[in-house]
Amino acid sequence: MQSMCTAATYKTKDHYFGRNLDLEYSYHETVTVTPRNYPFHFRKVNDLMQHYAMIGMAYVVEDYPLYYDATNEKGLSMAGLYFPGNADYKPETRGMDNVATFELIPWILGQCGNMAEVRALLEHINIWNENFSAKLPASPLHWMISDREESIVVEAVSDGLKIYDNPVGILTNNPPFDLQMFHLSNYMNVSASEAENRFSKKIDLKACSKGMGGLGLPGDLSSASRFVKAAFTRLNSVSGDSESESISQFFHILGSVEQQRGCVRLENHLYEMTVYSSCCNTDKGIYYYTTYENSQISGVDMHKENLDGRQLICYPLIQNQQIHMQN
Repeated sequence: MQSMCTAATYKTKDHYFGRNLDLEYSYHETVTVTPRNYPFHFRKVNDLMQHYAMIGMAYVVEDYPLYYDATNEKGLSMAGLYFPGNADYKPETRGMDNVATFELIPWILGQCGNMAEVRALLEHINIWNENFSAKLPASPLHWMISDREESIVVEAVSDGLKIYDNPVGILTNNPPFDLQMFHLSNYMNVSASEAENRFSKKIDLKACSKGMGGLGLPGDLSSASRFVKAAFTRLNSVSGDSESESISQFFHILGSVEQQRGCVRLENHLYEMTVYSSCCNTDKGIYYYTTYENSQISGVDMHKENLDGRQLICYPLIQNQQIHMQN
């Protein structure tokens, strides 16, 4: 799986977290609720027989949720995004919590209720090079973790585990996060305001269109460009506090960098596209999503499920376009 994705966090009255999954095909992922007593079995660290409940998008294999992104009942959220060529997983290390990539989201969300607990847990984590199975090797990933107060990025690279504060609330793919932030300075003159003549006072130049203050923002679908565009959109977004206004704005932020089929060509006549977009109200535990073929927002409320259960609860995605006819 080689996916190019964008994750975002956003706050109005409530806090929201979600992502675009950009991929050439679907793995038949489902909105998956993991209740508190579902037994999480891990390869090296101690199993979690009881833990915080969580909801997110997962590919369920052998009754194990391989989460792409998830939020727990405390409002802590996490997403894994493709990080090829830079992700570097170490061998099993004595004295550390050796956690595989596919275990990292449940390991953290199962135990942590806020970012302070996340930082404490990360001090002991070694992300080790373990495949889920022969057919599902470890994906090169980095992660964004957020609560309603702050966001961080976690990257396992050749010189160790890096943890970055994330003031823009956005993550894409390459390059590493510190370079993404450094490159933002190239766009410091870009503005959401009307363009002004800074070329020269010796000539009379006037704006001939709305939006010219944003000239120079990238419009291609590379990960570095999506980072800039999504960060600009998020940081300049204006939204009301209602649930409808908030989730609509969140999906518009993700929509600024969504991928249309045909614009990113791969081998074997495949095309990368935004398979799904998600938006979780982390305060209420409601997971909203759209798919490539279905732009209507669907939702699953984790608190309407039995969160003390032991079995995964999976909702297949509504893939076909839902059209509301008015006559």
